[in-house]
Amino acid sequence: MGHDRKFTWVIKNFSSLESEKIYSDQFVSGGCKWRLMAFPKGFRKDNTLSLFLVVADDNLPSGWTRHAKFSITIVNQIPGNVSRQDETQHLFNCKEPEWGYASFIPLSELKAENAGFIVNEEVNIDVEVEVLEVVGKLEVPEKSEEAIQALTLTKTKLDDGCDLVDANGFQYSILFHLQVKLVSRIFEKHSDIALEFRAKNQHLRTACMTVLLSLIETLCQSPQELSSEDLVEAQNALAHVKDAGFKVDWLEKKLEEVKGKKEEEQTGLARMQELEEELKDLKQKCSEIEASLEKEKAKVSAARTHLTLDEFI
Repeated sequence: MGHDRKFTWVIKNFSSLESEKIYSDQFVSGGCKWRLMAFPKGFRKDNTLSLFLVVADDNLPSGWTRHAKFSITIVNQIPGNVSRQDETQHLFNCKEPEWGYASFIPLSELKAENAGFIVNEEVNIDVEVEVLEVVGKLEVPEKSEEAIQALTLTKTKLDDGCDLVDANGFQYSILFHLQVKLVSRIFEKHSDIALEFRAKNQHLRTACMTVLLSLIETLCQSPQELSSEDLVEAQNALAHVKDAGFKVDWLEKKLEEVKGKKEEEQTGLARMQELEEELKDLKQKCSEIEASLEKEKAKVSAARTHLTLDEFI
């Protein structure tokens, strides 16, 4: 099914899948091997379908980089129905070989009766990849000791055989590799974020970081998806992480930006409702005027009727 740039993945027996994570076959685009990764119940187990584009090579050399734009589409198999599509781009490399959507579509919507996304227990997913830039070897910029420390990752084997990754003092199971990557990206861009962080207990440290990650994911939603209550909770979460000692002035600005967009959306919706009411009234008035016009036309037509000779004699 795969050819250059476009690939279709057919997931069979979707409703009976038990695996937390599944992969498509490999396909080639832009001279690179890719595959899709899906979490049928959401990688956070939040009853959504998570979809990611992944470089199909576990041993990428240092300096390997592909800047790619890609779109993922869950095909609606009922003719005339709208498919679900989203597009993004990412700089894939050995540190970040995967990118995508933690919550692509709610399972309730995906599995809705007659929705058209699941037919004969099959889900069809199209992915189209366009490689925008190929870089052979990356120039690594000089970093301060503080920034280098911020990017330090260590891995420890636990008694149960699982790996534990420590991202600058915030520990996650290797199963939560996406969180580890997000933490690394945060420290790379905001190396001073935890300089005044006070919690020493490892569980509390990781819990506070989890709240921060959840806050960021919340603010990445569209204003349409966010309710006013969501933004109040986001404000409370921001206050919590600030009290814990995180330096998040940059995130505070983003929250204000999202709140501004939500306010614009609500103002726009209210104005749209007003205009719709005005338009409804105008249409009603036009209808009444048209009826009056037709009556007047009838009167004029009657007045223009000439008298016949028989009416005189």
